[in-house]
Amino acid sequence: MIFVIFTALLTVLPYLLPDYYIIVLSYALSFAIASLGFNLLLGYTGLLSFGHASFFAIGAYTVALIARYMPRIYSLEIVIPIALGVSALSAALIGAICIRHTEAHFSILMLAISMIIYSLIFKFYNITRGSDGLPVPIPKMLGLSLSEMPRSEYITSIFYYILISIFIASTFIMYLIVSSPFGKALQAIRDNPGRAYLIGINVKLYRYYSFILSGIYTGLAGALWSIVNGYTSPEIAHWTFSGEIAFMTLLGGYTLFIGPILGAIIYTFLKLYAVIYTPYWLFTTGVAITAFSLLLPRGIGGGIMDIYKIMIYNKEEKRKVVEKYVRK
Repeated sequence: MIFVIFTALLTVLPYLLPDYYIIVLSYALSFAIASLGFNLLLGYTGLLSFGHASFFAIGAYTVALIARYMPRIYSLEIVIPIALGVSALSAALIGAICIRHTEAHFSILMLAISMIIYSLIFKFYNITRGSDGLPVPIPKMLGLSLSEMPRSEYITSIFYYILISIFIASTFIMYLIVSSPFGKALQAIRDNPGRAYLIGINVKLYRYYSFILSGIYTGLAGALWSIVNGYTSPEIAHWTFSGEIAFMTLLGGYTLFIGPILGAIIYTFLKLYAVIYTPYWLFTTGVAITAFSLLLPRGIGGGIMDIYKIMIYNKEEKRKVVEKYVRK
C-alpha cells in the first residue's frame, strides 16, 4: 500500500515541483536501483562489497561508449539492454573470482577490482578520454531523434516517466526475488552458511547468482544515471563511490526492503543541500550520517518501523523495542 502511494506521488511530482527537483529526484531513483542491488548482496546474502562502483561505471560507460563509437544504434531501447548484458557478463566474471571468499577478504577483493577498473578507465585515454570523461547525449527512442529537445525538458518529461517505470519494475522484481525460495535460501546463507549447507543449499552457487543479480541492478542504475547526468567520468568507478552506495543502503536501513530506496533519496537530497549551503559539505554529510547511525542503528526506515511498533504494540512489546535501543 505504501509503495502504491509512493508510486502515485512520483507520477504527479512533475506537476507539483520545479524541474530542478525532478532532476535531483531522477538521480535519487537511479541510486535507489543501485542500492536495491547492493542490498541483495549485503542485507540478504551477508556479503559487504566495497567495489560496486565498478558495476555502476560499467553500466554508465557502456551507454557513453555506444554514443561515441556506435551512434547508429544509440537508441534507448537498445543501449539499456546492452548495458544490462555487459553488466551481467562483468558480474559473472568478477563473481567467479570474488565469490570464493567471504567477509573481509571479499570486501577487500572487491575494492581492489574496483580500483583496477578505475585505473583502466583512467589510463585508456584514447577510448575513454580518461579524466576528461565522455559526454552522454540524449538517445533516440523508437527511431525518433530527441536531440533538439532541451536536456532539462527531456529529463523531466519523457525520461522521468521511463525512469520511474524502470524503477517500479526493478523494485517489484527485487521484491519477488527476496520473497521467493531463492531469496529465503540467501537469507539462510546470511544467517548461518554452515547450517544452510547442511540442509542442502549450494552456498557458493547461490552467492554467485546473488552477486550477478546485484551487479545487473547496479549496472542498470549506472546506465540510467549517465543519461540523467549527460556525462560520465572515472570518479564513479572509484572505491569512494562504492562507499556512497553503502552509505545510502545503511542510512535507509538494510534490514528493511524499502530501506535502500529511502536511504538513496535522503542521501541525494542531504548531499545536495550540504553542497549548496556549506563549503564543508563532506564534513556536514559525515556528521549527519554518523548521527543517524548512532541514533538509528537499523537505519531511518528501521527507526520509523520501530516507532510505529511502539505506537501500536502493547506494553510488554513496547518494552522489548525500547530495550533493544538501550542495549545498543
